[in-house]
Amino acid sequence: SWSGVVENAMLLMDDVTEQVRLSEEVRRVERHLVGVVESASDIVLSTDTDGRILTWNTAAEKISGYTFDEVRGHFFFEYCAEGCHEEVKKVFSSKGARKSSSMAEWGLLTKNGAVIPVSWVCSLMKDDMSQCVGIVAVGRDLTERRKFEMQLLQSQKLAALGVMAGGIAHEIRNPLAICSSAAQFLIEDDLRPEFMKECAEKIQVGIRRASGIIESLLRFARPSATTQMEQVNLVSLLTETLTLVVNQARIQKITLRSDFPDRPVLISGIAGPLQQAFMNLLLNAITAMPNGGTLSVSAEKSESEALVRVADTGHGISREEVHKIFDPFYTTSPAGKGTGLGLSICYSIVKQHFGSIEVESAEGEGSRFTVRLPIR
Repeated sequence: SWSGVVENAMLLMDDVTEQVRLSEEVRRVERHLVGVVESASDIVLSTDTDGRILTWNTAAEKISGYTFDEVRGHFFFEYCAEGCHEEVKKVFSSKGARKSSSMAEWGLLTKNGAVIPVSWVCSLMKDDMSQCVGIVAVGRDLTERRKFEMQLLQSQKLAALGVMAGGIAHEIRNPLAICSSAAQFLIEDDLRPEFMKECAEKIQVGIRRASGIIESLLRFARPSATTQMEQVNLVSLLTETLTLVVNQARIQKITLRSDFPDRPVLISGIAGPLQQAFMNLLLNAITAMPNGGTLSVSAEKSESEALVRVADTGHGISREEVHKIFDPFYTTSPAGKGTGLGLSICYSIVKQHFGSIEVESAEGEGSRFTVRLPIR
Protein backbone atom coordinates (compact mmCIF):
# COMPACT_ATOMS: atom_id res chain seq x y z
CA SER A 1 0.00 0.00 0.00
CA TRP A 2 0.99 3.64 0.01
CA SER A 3 2.06 3.20 3.55
CA GLY A 4 4.42 0.40 2.64
CA VAL A 5 2.42 -2.51 3.98
CA VAL A 6 2.21 -5.67 1.88
CA GLU A 7 -1.44 -6.43 1.34
CA ASN A 8 -1.26 -9.04 -1.43
CA ALA A 9 1.33 -11.13 -3.26
CA MET A 10 1.10 -11.90 -6.96
CA LEU A 11 2.69 -15.04 -8.36
CA LEU A 12 3.33 -15.15 -12.16
CA MET A 13 3.96 -18.57 -13.68
CA ASP A 14 5.17 -19.29 -17.21
CA ASP A 15 5.15 -22.73 -18.82
CA VAL A 16 8.71 -23.29 -20.05
CA THR A 17 8.22 -26.86 -21.17
CA GLU A 18 8.61 -25.93 -24.86
CA GLN A 19 11.66 -23.80 -24.13
CA VAL A 20 13.32 -26.64 -22.25
CA ARG A 21 12.46 -29.03 -25.04
CA LEU A 22 13.89 -26.68 -27.65
CA SER A 23 17.03 -26.17 -25.57
CA GLU A 24 17.47 -29.90 -25.29
CA GLU A 25 16.91 -30.24 -29.03
CA VAL A 26 19.50 -27.55 -29.74
CA ARG A 27 22.00 -29.24 -27.42
CA ARG A 28 21.29 -32.60 -29.04
CA VAL A 29 21.89 -31.16 -32.51
CA GLU A 30 25.07 -29.48 -31.29
CA ARG A 31 26.33 -32.73 -29.79
CA HIS A 32 25.46 -34.52 -33.05
CA LEU A 33 27.34 -31.98 -35.14
CA VAL A 34 30.34 -32.13 -32.84
CA GLY A 35 30.24 -35.92 -33.10
CA VAL A 36 30.14 -35.75 -36.89
CA VAL A 37 33.10 -33.36 -37.05
CA GLU A 38 35.14 -35.31 -34.49
CA SER A 39 34.37 -38.65 -36.16
CA ALA A 40 35.40 -37.46 -39.63
CA SER A 41 38.60 -38.94 -41.03
CA ASP A 42 39.27 -35.67 -42.88
CA ILE A 43 40.67 -32.52 -41.33
CA VAL A 44 37.92 -30.08 -40.35
CA LEU A 45 38.86 -26.67 -39.01
CA SER A 46 37.45 -23.17 -38.82
CA THR A 47 39.04 -19.75 -38.55
CA ASP A 48 37.89 -16.22 -37.85
CA THR A 49 37.88 -13.54 -40.53
CA ASP A 50 41.61 -12.92 -39.96
CA GLY A 51 42.56 -16.54 -40.43
CA ARG A 52 43.11 -17.44 -36.76
CA ILE A 53 42.16 -21.03 -35.90
CA LEU A 54 38.96 -21.41 -33.86
CA THR A 55 38.29 -25.17 -34.11
CA TRP A 56 40.54 -28.12 -34.89
CA ASN A 57 39.08 -31.63 -35.00
CA THR A 58 40.56 -34.94 -33.88
CA ALA A 59 41.65 -35.90 -37.40
CA ALA A 60 43.60 -32.63 -37.65
CA GLU A 61 45.36 -33.46 -34.38
CA LYS A 62 46.16 -36.99 -35.54
CA ILE A 63 47.46 -36.00 -39.00
CA SER A 64 49.41 -32.88 -37.97
CA GLY A 65 50.54 -33.93 -34.52
CA TYR A 66 49.40 -30.58 -33.07
CA THR A 67 46.71 -30.53 -30.39
CA PHE A 68 43.90 -27.98 -30.47
CA ASP A 69 45.40 -26.08 -27.52
CA GLU A 70 48.68 -25.71 -29.44
CA VAL A 71 47.10 -24.21 -32.56
CA ARG A 72 44.20 -22.22 -31.05
CA GLY A 73 44.47 -18.54 -31.95
CA HIS A 74 47.35 -19.05 -34.39
CA PHE A 75 47.14 -18.15 -38.07
CA PHE A 76 46.33 -21.14 -40.25
CA PHE A 77 49.01 -20.31 -42.82
CA GLU A 78 51.66 -20.95 -40.14
CA TYR A 79 50.88 -24.67 -40.46
CA CYS A 80 51.05 -24.74 -44.27
CA ALA A 81 54.09 -25.37 -46.45
CA GLU A 82 56.15 -22.24 -46.93
CA GLY A 83 55.65 -22.00 -50.68
CA CYS A 84 51.87 -21.55 -50.40
CA HIS A 85 51.65 -18.96 -47.57
CA GLU A 86 50.56 -16.11 -49.83
CA GLU A 87 47.84 -18.20 -51.48
CA VAL A 88 46.51 -19.31 -48.08
CA LYS A 89 46.45 -15.72 -46.84
CA LYS A 90 44.35 -14.67 -49.83
CA VAL A 91 41.70 -17.21 -48.87
CA PHE A 92 41.73 -16.82 -45.10
CA SER A 93 42.74 -13.18 -44.55
CA SER A 94 40.10 -10.45 -44.32
CA LYS A 95 42.19 -8.45 -46.80
CA GLY A 96 42.25 -11.26 -49.33
CA ALA A 97 39.93 -11.64 -52.30
CA ARG A 98 37.64 -14.40 -51.01
CA LYS A 99 35.25 -16.57 -52.93
CA SER A 100 32.18 -18.34 -51.57
CA SER A 101 34.14 -21.59 -51.92
CA SER A 102 37.51 -22.60 -53.25
CA MET A 103 39.57 -25.73 -53.78
CA ALA A 104 43.32 -25.96 -53.49
CA GLU A 105 46.17 -28.28 -52.63
CA TRP A 106 48.43 -27.04 -49.83
CA GLY A 107 51.03 -28.98 -47.94
CA LEU A 108 50.40 -29.29 -44.20
CA LEU A 109 53.37 -28.97 -41.82
CA THR A 110 53.41 -31.63 -39.14
CA LYS A 111 54.89 -31.33 -35.67
CA ASN A 112 57.90 -33.44 -36.66
CA GLY A 113 58.69 -31.14 -39.60
CA ALA A 114 57.30 -33.25 -42.44
CA VAL A 115 55.03 -31.87 -45.16
CA ILE A 116 51.86 -33.83 -45.98
CA PRO A 117 50.02 -33.20 -49.29
CA VAL A 118 46.44 -32.18 -48.45
CA SER A 119 43.53 -31.32 -50.74
CA TRP A 120 41.47 -28.46 -49.22
CA VAL A 121 37.91 -27.27 -49.76
CA CYS A 122 37.32 -23.88 -48.14
CA SER A 123 33.89 -22.27 -47.65
CA LEU A 124 32.66 -19.03 -46.08
CA MET A 125 30.97 -19.34 -42.69
CA LYS A 126 28.05 -16.87 -42.45
CA ASP A 127 25.77 -15.69 -39.67
CA ASP A 128 21.99 -15.11 -39.71
CA MET A 129 22.55 -11.80 -41.52
CA SER A 130 24.57 -13.52 -44.28
CA GLN A 131 27.70 -11.77 -43.08
CA CYS A 132 31.00 -13.65 -43.24
CA VAL A 133 32.18 -14.56 -39.75
CA GLY A 134 34.92 -17.00 -40.68
CA ILE A 135 36.16 -19.77 -42.93
CA VAL A 136 35.53 -23.50 -42.74
CA ALA A 137 38.20 -25.72 -44.30
CA VAL A 138 38.02 -29.46 -44.93
CA GLY A 139 41.28 -31.17 -45.84
CA ARG A 140 41.95 -34.70 -47.10
CA ASP A 141 45.33 -36.36 -46.65
CA LEU A 142 46.62 -37.31 -50.12
CA THR A 143 49.61 -39.37 -48.97
CA GLU A 144 48.08 -42.77 -49.74
CA ARG A 145 46.52 -41.50 -52.95
CA ARG A 146 49.91 -40.21 -54.12
CA LYS A 147 51.46 -43.63 -53.45
CA PHE A 148 48.68 -45.32 -55.38
CA GLU A 149 49.02 -42.83 -58.25
CA MET A 150 52.77 -43.46 -58.42
CA GLN A 151 52.19 -47.22 -58.52
CA LEU A 152 49.54 -46.79 -61.21
CA LEU A 153 51.81 -44.48 -63.21
CA GLN A 154 54.65 -46.96 -62.96
CA SER A 155 52.43 -49.81 -64.14
CA GLN A 156 51.17 -47.64 -67.01
CA LYS A 157 54.75 -46.84 -68.00
CA LEU A 158 55.62 -50.52 -68.01
CA ALA A 159 52.48 -51.33 -70.01
CA ALA A 160 53.25 -48.55 -72.51
CA LEU A 161 56.84 -49.78 -72.75
CA GLY A 162 55.56 -53.28 -73.48
CA VAL A 163 53.24 -52.00 -76.21
CA MET A 164 56.03 -49.86 -77.63
CA ALA A 165 58.52 -52.73 -77.61
CA GLY A 166 55.99 -55.07 -79.20
CA GLY A 167 55.15 -52.50 -81.86
CA ILE A 168 58.78 -51.81 -82.69
CA ALA A 169 59.55 -55.52 -82.90
CA HIS A 170 56.53 -56.16 -85.12
CA GLU A 171 57.22 -53.27 -87.49
CA ILE A 172 60.97 -53.82 -87.84
CA ARG A 173 60.74 -57.62 -88.08
CA ASN A 174 59.09 -57.45 -91.51
CA PRO A 175 61.79 -55.41 -93.34
CA LEU A 176 64.51 -57.36 -91.51
CA ALA A 177 62.99 -60.64 -92.68
CA ILE A 178 63.04 -59.37 -96.27
CA CYS A 179 66.67 -58.25 -95.91
CA SER A 180 67.64 -61.60 -94.37
CA SER A 181 66.02 -63.58 -97.17
CA ALA A 182 67.64 -61.46 -99.85
CA ALA A 183 71.03 -61.70 -98.13
CA GLN A 184 70.79 -65.51 -98.01
CA PHE A 185 70.28 -65.60 -101.79
CA LEU A 186 73.27 -63.30 -102.31
CA ILE A 187 75.54 -65.75 -100.45
CA GLU A 188 75.09 -68.32 -103.21
CA ASP A 189 77.47 -68.29 -106.13
CA ASP A 190 75.39 -69.22 -109.17
CA LEU A 191 73.07 -66.21 -109.29
CA ARG A 192 72.07 -64.25 -112.32
CA PRO A 193 73.12 -60.58 -112.24
CA GLU A 194 69.47 -59.52 -112.57
CA PHE A 195 68.45 -61.58 -109.54
CA MET A 196 71.40 -60.25 -107.50
CA LYS A 197 70.35 -56.72 -108.34
CA GLU A 198 66.77 -57.51 -107.32
CA CYS A 199 67.97 -58.90 -103.97
CA ALA A 200 70.14 -55.84 -103.35
CA GLU A 201 67.21 -53.56 -104.09
CA LYS A 202 65.01 -55.48 -101.62
CA ILE A 203 67.67 -55.11 -98.95
CA GLN A 204 67.88 -51.39 -99.65
CA VAL A 205 64.09 -51.01 -99.46
CA GLY A 206 63.96 -52.97 -96.21
CA ILE A 207 66.70 -50.87 -94.63
CA ARG A 208 64.99 -47.68 -95.80
CA ARG A 209 61.68 -48.82 -94.25
CA ALA A 210 63.33 -49.73 -90.94
CA SER A 211 65.09 -46.36 -90.93
CA GLY A 212 61.77 -44.61 -91.59
CA ILE A 213 60.15 -46.42 -88.65
CA ILE A 214 62.98 -45.32 -86.35
CA GLU A 215 62.77 -41.72 -87.56
CA SER A 216 59.01 -41.68 -86.99
CA LEU A 217 59.55 -43.06 -83.50
CA LEU A 218 62.08 -40.31 -82.75
CA ARG A 219 59.68 -37.65 -84.04
CA PHE A 220 57.00 -39.07 -81.74
CA ALA A 221 59.34 -38.90 -78.74
CA ARG A 222 60.74 -35.47 -79.68
CA PRO A 223 58.30 -33.70 -82.03
CA SER A 224 60.79 -30.97 -82.83
CA ALA A 225 64.29 -30.08 -81.79
CA THR A 226 63.37 -26.44 -82.31
CA THR A 227 61.60 -24.75 -79.43
CA GLN A 228 61.54 -21.25 -80.87
CA MET A 229 57.92 -20.33 -81.55
CA GLU A 230 56.94 -17.85 -84.25
CA GLN A 231 53.76 -16.49 -85.75
CA VAL A 232 52.14 -19.00 -88.08
CA ASN A 233 49.21 -18.28 -90.38
CA LEU A 234 47.02 -21.36 -90.19
CA VAL A 235 45.10 -20.48 -93.34
CA SER A 236 48.25 -20.35 -95.47
CA LEU A 237 49.63 -23.46 -93.81
CA LEU A 238 46.46 -25.48 -94.44
CA THR A 239 46.17 -24.24 -98.02
CA GLU A 240 49.74 -25.31 -98.74
CA THR A 241 49.20 -28.69 -97.07
CA LEU A 242 46.08 -29.33 -99.16
CA THR A 243 48.02 -28.78 -102.38
CA LEU A 244 50.32 -31.65 -101.38
CA VAL A 245 47.47 -34.17 -101.32
CA VAL A 246 45.44 -32.92 -104.31
CA ASN A 247 46.85 -35.48 -106.75
CA GLN A 248 46.40 -38.42 -104.43
CA ALA A 249 42.83 -37.34 -103.67
CA ARG A 250 42.08 -37.01 -107.38
CA ILE A 251 43.41 -40.53 -108.06
CA GLN A 252 41.11 -41.97 -105.39
CA LYS A 253 38.15 -39.89 -106.64
CA ILE A 254 37.96 -37.86 -103.43
CA THR A 255 36.38 -34.41 -103.48
CA LEU A 256 38.28 -31.79 -101.48
CA ARG A 257 36.35 -29.02 -99.76
CA SER A 258 37.89 -26.18 -97.77
CA ASP A 259 36.30 -23.44 -95.70
CA PHE A 260 38.82 -20.88 -94.50
CA PRO A 261 38.25 -17.31 -93.24
CA ASP A 262 39.31 -14.42 -95.48
CA ARG A 263 41.60 -12.99 -92.82
CA PRO A 264 44.75 -14.71 -91.51
CA VAL A 265 44.43 -16.89 -88.41
CA LEU A 266 47.68 -16.30 -86.53
CA ILE A 267 48.96 -18.56 -83.78
CA SER A 268 52.29 -19.03 -82.04
CA GLY A 269 53.92 -22.23 -83.22
CA ILE A 270 56.40 -24.05 -85.42
CA ALA A 271 55.28 -24.32 -89.05
CA GLY A 272 57.09 -27.58 -89.94
CA PRO A 273 55.68 -29.85 -87.22
CA LEU A 274 52.21 -28.31 -87.55
CA GLN A 275 52.17 -29.06 -91.27
CA GLN A 276 53.28 -32.60 -90.50
CA ALA A 277 50.41 -33.02 -88.02
CA PHE A 278 47.79 -31.77 -90.50
CA MET A 279 49.34 -33.84 -93.27
CA ASN A 280 48.95 -36.97 -91.12
CA LEU A 281 45.27 -36.15 -90.56
CA LEU A 282 44.68 -35.59 -94.28
CA LEU A 283 46.46 -38.79 -95.31
CA ASN A 284 44.53 -40.80 -92.73
CA ALA A 285 41.28 -39.36 -94.08
CA ILE A 286 42.25 -40.26 -97.65
CA THR A 287 43.22 -43.78 -96.57
CA ALA A 288 39.80 -44.16 -94.93
CA MET A 289 38.09 -43.54 -98.31
CA PRO A 290 39.53 -46.12 -100.76
CA ASN A 291 36.38 -45.95 -102.89
CA GLY A 292 36.13 -42.17 -102.97
CA GLY A 293 34.26 -39.68 -100.85
CA THR A 294 34.52 -36.14 -99.53
CA LEU A 295 37.35 -34.63 -97.49
CA SER A 296 36.43 -31.37 -95.76
CA VAL A 297 38.90 -29.03 -94.07
CA SER A 298 37.83 -25.89 -92.23
CA ALA A 299 39.39 -23.32 -89.91
CA GLU A 300 37.86 -20.73 -87.65
CA LYS A 301 38.98 -18.34 -84.96
CA SER A 302 37.46 -17.51 -81.57
CA GLU A 303 38.67 -15.10 -78.91
CA SER A 304 41.13 -17.50 -77.31
CA GLU A 305 41.74 -20.35 -79.77
CA ALA A 306 41.84 -21.44 -83.38
CA LEU A 307 39.90 -24.51 -84.51
CA VAL A 308 40.85 -26.73 -87.44
CA ARG A 309 38.45 -29.51 -88.47
CA VAL A 310 39.30 -32.38 -90.81
CA ALA A 311 36.29 -34.54 -91.74
CA ASP A 312 35.91 -37.48 -94.10
CA THR A 313 33.09 -39.74 -95.29
CA GLY A 314 35.12 -42.93 -94.99
CA HIS A 315 34.57 -46.19 -93.12
CA GLY A 316 34.84 -44.50 -89.71
CA ILE A 317 36.16 -45.90 -86.44
CA SER A 318 34.32 -48.29 -84.18
CA ARG A 319 33.46 -47.33 -80.61
CA GLU A 320 35.85 -49.99 -79.29
CA GLU A 321 38.79 -48.63 -81.29
CA VAL A 322 38.29 -44.87 -81.10
CA HIS A 323 40.02 -44.52 -77.72
CA LYS A 324 43.11 -46.39 -79.00
CA ILE A 325 43.84 -44.45 -82.17
CA PHE A 326 46.40 -42.13 -80.53
CA ASP A 327 48.35 -45.04 -79.01
CA PRO A 328 51.77 -45.66 -80.59
CA PHE A 329 51.84 -48.51 -83.14
CA TYR A 330 48.07 -48.97 -83.05
CA THR A 331 46.77 -49.07 -86.60
CA THR A 332 43.73 -50.39 -88.46
CA SER A 333 45.55 -50.32 -91.81
CA PRO A 334 46.41 -53.59 -93.56
CA ALA A 335 49.75 -55.14 -92.65
CA GLY A 336 52.67 -53.22 -94.11
CA LYS A 337 50.55 -50.17 -94.99
CA GLY A 338 51.21 -48.11 -91.86
CA THR A 339 53.37 -47.94 -88.74
CA GLY A 340 50.66 -46.77 -86.34
CA LEU A 341 52.68 -43.68 -85.43
CA GLY A 342 50.91 -41.05 -87.57
CA LEU A 343 48.21 -40.05 -85.10
CA SER A 344 50.59 -40.50 -82.16
CA ILE A 345 52.98 -37.99 -83.72
CA CYS A 346 50.07 -35.70 -84.54
CA TYR A 347 48.86 -35.83 -80.92
CA SER A 348 52.37 -35.13 -79.62
CA ILE A 349 52.83 -32.12 -81.93
CA VAL A 350 49.48 -30.61 -80.93
CA LYS A 351 50.32 -31.06 -77.24
CA GLN A 352 53.68 -29.40 -77.85
CA HIS A 353 51.73 -26.37 -79.06
CA PHE A 354 49.58 -26.42 -75.87
CA GLY A 355 46.54 -27.52 -77.87
CA SER A 356 44.18 -30.48 -77.92
CA ILE A 357 42.80 -32.86 -80.50
CA GLU A 358 39.37 -34.48 -80.42
CA VAL A 359 37.75 -37.12 -82.60
CA GLU A 360 34.13 -37.87 -83.44
CA SER A 361 33.50 -40.99 -85.46
CA ALA A 362 30.82 -43.52 -86.28
CA GLU A 363 31.51 -46.78 -88.05
CA GLY A 364 30.43 -46.55 -91.68
CA GLU A 365 29.75 -42.79 -91.49
CA GLY A 366 33.20 -41.20 -91.40
CA SER A 367 35.29 -39.30 -88.87
CA ARG A 368 35.91 -35.71 -87.85
CA PHE A 369 39.08 -34.55 -86.09
CA THR A 370 39.07 -31.17 -84.33
CA VAL A 371 42.39 -29.51 -83.45
CA ARG A 372 42.28 -26.66 -80.94
CA LEU A 373 45.29 -24.36 -80.75
CA PRO A 374 45.57 -21.39 -78.39
CA ILE A 375 46.01 -17.92 -79.85
CA ARG A 376 48.99 -16.34 -78.11
